[in-house]
Amino acid sequence: MLESNKDSAKLDAMKRIVGMIAKGRNASELFPAVVKNVASKNIEIKKLVYVYLVRYAEEQQDLALLSISTFQRALKDPNQLIRASALRVLSSIRVPIIVPIMMLAIKEASSDLSPYVRKNAAHAIQKLYSLDPEQKEMLIEVIEKLLKDKSTLVAGSVVMAFEEVCPDRIDLIHKNYRKLCNLLVDVEEWGQVVIIHMLTRYARTQFVSPWKEDDGLEDNKKDFYESDDEQKEKTDKRKKPYTMDPDHRLLIRNTKPLLQSRNAAVVMAVAQLYWHISPKSEVGIISKSLVRLLRSNREVQYIVLQNIATMSIQRKGMFEPYLKSFYVRSTDPTMIKTLKLEILTNLANEANISTLLREFQTYVKSQDKQFAAATIQTIGRCATNILDVTDTCLNGLVCLLSNKDEIVVAESVVVIKKLLQMQPAHHGEIIKHMAKLLDSITVPVARASILWLIGENCERVPKIAPDVLRKMAKSFTSEDDLVKLQILNLGAKLYLTNSKQTKLLTQYILNLGKYDQNYDIRDRTRFIRQLIVPNEKSGALSKYAKKIFLAQKPAPLLESPFKDRDHFQLGTLSHTLNTKATGYLELSNWPEVAPDPSVRNVEVIELAKEWTPSGKAKTEKPAKKFYSESEEEEDSSDGSSDSESESGSESGEQDEEGDSSDDSSEDSSSGSGSGSGSESEVENRTAKRNSRTRGKGDSEDGEKENEKSETSDSSSAESSSIENSSSESESISESESKSRKVTKEKEKKAKQDRTPVTKDVSLLDLDDFNTVSTLVARPTPALSPSLIADLEGLNLSTSSSVISVSTPVFVPMKTHVLLHRMSGKGLAAHYFFSRQPCIFGNKMVSVQITLNNTTDRKIENIHIGEKKLPTGMEMHDFNPIESLEPEGSITVSMGIDFCDSTQTASFQLCTKDDCFNVNIQPPVGELLLPVAMSEKDFKKEQGMLTGMNETSTTIILAPQSFTSSVILQKIVNVANVGVVPSGQDNVHRFAAKTVHSGSLMLVTVELKEGSTAQLIINTEKTVIGSVLLRELKPVLSQG
Repeated sequence: MLESNKDSAKLDAMKRIVGMIAKGRNASELFPAVVKNVASKNIEIKKLVYVYLVRYAEEQQDLALLSISTFQRALKDPNQLIRASALRVLSSIRVPIIVPIMMLAIKEASSDLSPYVRKNAAHAIQKLYSLDPEQKEMLIEVIEKLLKDKSTLVAGSVVMAFEEVCPDRIDLIHKNYRKLCNLLVDVEEWGQVVIIHMLTRYARTQFVSPWKEDDGLEDNKKDFYESDDEQKEKTDKRKKPYTMDPDHRLLIRNTKPLLQSRNAAVVMAVAQLYWHISPKSEVGIISKSLVRLLRSNREVQYIVLQNIATMSIQRKGMFEPYLKSFYVRSTDPTMIKTLKLEILTNLANEANISTLLREFQTYVKSQDKQFAAATIQTIGRCATNILDVTDTCLNGLVCLLSNKDEIVVAESVVVIKKLLQMQPAHHGEIIKHMAKLLDSITVPVARASILWLIGENCERVPKIAPDVLRKMAKSFTSEDDLVKLQILNLGAKLYLTNSKQTKLLTQYILNLGKYDQNYDIRDRTRFIRQLIVPNEKSGALSKYAKKIFLAQKPAPLLESPFKDRDHFQLGTLSHTLNTKATGYLELSNWPEVAPDPSVRNVEVIELAKEWTPSGKAKTEKPAKKFYSESEEEEDSSDGSSDSESESGSESGEQDEEGDSSDDSSEDSSSGSGSGSGSESEVENRTAKRNSRTRGKGDSEDGEKENEKSETSDSSSAESSSIENSSSESESISESESKSRKVTKEKEKKAKQDRTPVTKDVSLLDLDDFNTVSTLVARPTPALSPSLIADLEGLNLSTSSSVISVSTPVFVPMKTHVLLHRMSGKGLAAHYFFSRQPCIFGNKMVSVQITLNNTTDRKIENIHIGEKKLPTGMEMHDFNPIESLEPEGSITVSMGIDFCDSTQTASFQLCTKDDCFNVNIQPPVGELLLPVAMSEKDFKKEQGMLTGMNETSTTIILAPQSFTSSVILQKIVNVANVGVVPSGQDNVHRFAAKTVHSGSLMLVTVELKEGSTAQLIINTEKTVIGSVLLRELKPVLSQG
């Protein structure tokens, strides 16, 4: 068919051949027939021929060389696909003789009008370099030329060539740094990965460490002990507070959107970039994206979990909210299970260890024995890391010794041995129990561990140890080598401590060991005999035999295998293998002083002149409306996110090279705003903005001069960037204001009241996309009249008039023990929920704590110590109590924001001498405040909270519970709810709202015929509703 004169037959033949290649079949025999058609005039045939040649040119080099003139002609072909394919085939012929031809072709292709051809030129650079490294200097020139390319198609490929040929030539990146940062979002996925890794290395050489400000406090403490001169030098260095370089902020900001990428490699690349170069306060955003990748296939999971395991050692807080994502599934392969166990161990702390231990109990029963053994090791590590649960874990492992599975028992013995080394004096019973297991356990490692334990503690079990040695002497010849060594050690220790009973036994064992087949055992036997049995030849060491054998051994450190991996760059092959792989480029340490940032400035003055005046004109027109309309009309978090995303997208569409400096300075201004929460910074920027408004009448020439100076002066660059960003967000607010012309007059009045509020906004929690628009999005409680008018039109307006907190129904207060007098060394503490609005905050639950001194001495300085609160939970401490007299008592108030959940608030109650760990866990009924409303309003709200917002159950009431007073008493005992007047005798209604979010909680008890009743709860907080339902049901059913 390939010899046919018809193009259709040739095309059909080439399709079949390419199909064969795609299926993995060998089609190299057809090379001579295919290569003849390289000069075909039919473009479709030509494309397929080139696809074939790219695959087999390296194998059939001699035949390919015959057609080299055809490939050179094809480099001039008008079709860009043919030009690119010809270059690919040419670079695939691995013959040194054609290196000059390839070099010429690459140079020509790098100047091609088609970005696709230039992309292939970048690919060919790597092939030529591997063929002839001597061409490096000429190839660097081509790389430098291609790095200036503005096409997103070329960027990834040329950076890959840069990484292969000259990764140390950082100077080539300086001028293209900002352009690469701005193009990053639009580059192909695999190009993004390469660029991000390269920019991570670049950032580590060009910017100062953003982690310095975290270490500053520690340095200050050390200064006290130094001489005056040394201290002066250090203070001079730290006079300037850390400010992030605008280009550093540009990189962090422009990679953030890529955390949403569908490609796992891109997300992983951004995660490692944030880990290695961003401030510690900003690293947390990568955790959610990494957890999302755990839904991918098992290969991706494996790599992601390895990186999370490394991260979780240093920063547990990042992944603690996603603890359940690391629970093991039955379908997970063993490698994934083991990594998840590793992460769970790293995340374990006093607050979650009880939950994790329950989870581990299930894992131990797994059919996967390797996983079950790994779980037992994990329990051991948790026991050593968290001393509060050491005894619990030890008891659990002792229970596992009676397990039917030998591997589980063996692993338990090994772990118990390590734990007992920490505190052997307290666990004589466990050692006795393990000695009895020697008859049933056959796994060598476990038997050896038991013998070692008995030998180490032979003086604590003087009756059992000789008997164990007797049994072992019987079976010595049939034991594993590992066990034999420990039998010899046990005999030596007993000979030294209890020679009367064991002298003959030890000599018998030493004689057996003397003729053993294993040379290690024979060697050990000779050594022990000379050391412990005194004779004429005994050296000076025999005097110290007891000290040598029975010396105090240090407890083993159970450490994570991922502890030392953080010196490798995350996401690399070296990190996965934990060894340096070929081609790995190490991350350099942060420089002490940042290199000159002006090297990244690009001189494109004309573009700046043309673009800036129009940008400024946009800024000046709506400047007066900025605060009034955007703040008051978008007084919600949704509004802020919209304005941020729009301003971010606009900045991304700016000129690639001309405005790269402006973009970077804009990033720095917004980034420094998010990174530092000082109010003075906000005031400075406000002052800059006011000065720009006053100078509105300047000529355009003056503005152009300012633009020129901006490239060299960082402060003016920052001010211009704020102006640009404000123009974008102002244009958005202007377009939205057209749809709301009715409220304009009111908004102008409200603007004056609102302006000072924005000055007090803390910048700690702001997003880093747009400083000005984000200031708008952080309103304080003050509401403008126009906003209230807008809100009154919404459905929420009815509920706002309905929800008013009423006084609670009186019930006897239930007190709970916070600290028992025995645990508190005489200090006793009880707490109860006062069911009143909290004076410390409207989202907090009021808690009254009564402190009693049951000792005969004064207790001083009672205060709240370290707090271990779940994410989002807040606590207002009581004022420290200077002293509490003997038999004295005092009641103090606290406020805790439980975030509408029954999570435990853990903290320390401290005195002058001691600290005690205490917990407060609220019943769900105490998370409510009673609400007064009419029956009509109740039914209206209930009608809006149906479907998924409604939970109900049928209960059987006791006969005496049918009266309204009994029902009322039972319900208010459980929950802090208000009574709603009812016009029906058989329907009882109660209303409350959650303390944190103010969501309504409507409870209805409807009496039916017979002794049944229906309990209905309507609320948006379905979890709290279902928990409350479970608590009310048994209470109402009781007599």
